[in-house]
Amino acid sequence: MSVLRIRHRTSYRYRRPVQLGPHRLMLRPRESREVRLLESTLDIAPAAGVSWADDVFGSAVATATFAGPADTLVIEGSAVVELRAPPWPVFDVAAGAIRYPFSYSADDSIDLAPFLQMHYADPGGALSGWARGFVRGSETDTLALLKDLAAGVTARIAYQGREEEGTQSPQQTLARGWGSCRDFAVLFAEAARSLGFAARIISGYLHNPDHAAVSSVAGSTHAWAEVYLSGAGWIAFDPTNRAVGGFNLIPVAVGRSIAQVMPVTGTFRGTTDDYLGMTVEVHIMP
Repeated sequence: MSVLRIRHRTSYRYRRPVQLGPHRLMLRPRESREVRLLESTLDIAPAAGVSWADDVFGSAVATATFAGPADTLVIEGSAVVELRAPPWPVFDVAAGAIRYPFSYSADDSIDLAPFLQMHYADPGGALSGWARGFVRGSETDTLALLKDLAAGVTARIAYQGREEEGTQSPQQTLARGWGSCRDFAVLFAEAARSLGFAARIISGYLHNPDHAAVSSVAGSTHAWAEVYLSGAGWIAFDPTNRAVGGFNLIPVAVGRSIAQVMPVTGTFRGTTDDYLGMTVEVHIMP
C-alpha cells in the first residue's frame, strides 16, 4: 500500500485575450477497492464557475465556464490517493472463460455490447489478422493470449511520446510502427475486440519511481486498457509497459473510446493565430 500526492497542471497561452468557452475536465481519480481518494482539489485561473457531474461510466467530470476574456488559462488538479493494488495480482477467472474462445453470458453480453463493438473500420482485415496471429491453436489460455497481445504491441510498435491532441487509428499505428501510450491502448483494445473480448480505454497516471517501465515517463498522464473476463471482472493491461494489473496505475476516466477520457477539452473564440501553445506538467510524490 502507498499514499501518493498528484499534481496535474495544464497551461494554455494566447497572443491576446480570447473568450474562453466551456472546458470539460476529468482530473479527479476514480475510487475503487484498489484506489482510495483521500483528497481532491481543483484550481483554475482565471476564475471560473465549476459544476460537477458523473458521466455514463461513473467518472467525475467538472465543467468550467468563464465570464471574461483572458490571454492565459491554467488548470491545476491535485489529489491524494491510497493505492492498494498488489504488484503480482491473481485473477479468479470463471471456469467457462479460462480457455479461449469462450462466450460471455447473455446478460453480460447485453451490458458489455458497447465495449465489444469495434470502433475503427478494418478494411482488408489488417488489424484482425494481426491480432489473430496471437491465438495459439483451436484452444488457448485466455490470460496468456491477452498477455501475449499486450506484449506484442510493444514488440511491434516503438514508443514516441507527444503532447499534441489526437490519437492514431490502430491501422495507422500498425503501419507507422510508432505511437504514444494512448495509441498503444487503442491498438490493444481494438485488437482485443476483434477477438471477441470486451475492452475499454482508461486514462489516468502512471507512478513508477524506480523508472523500471519499458516506455513512458514516471509521473505522467497515461492511457491503458481493461478487458472484462467473467469471474475476474475488468483487468488492466498496460501495453506500453507490458504490465498486467493496476499496480502503479491511478485511473481517472473510463470510456469506450479515447475521446471520452481526455483530461482537458475546451474551446476559445478568437483568430486562428491567437493560440500560442500548451504545456502539461504532472508530479506524483509520496
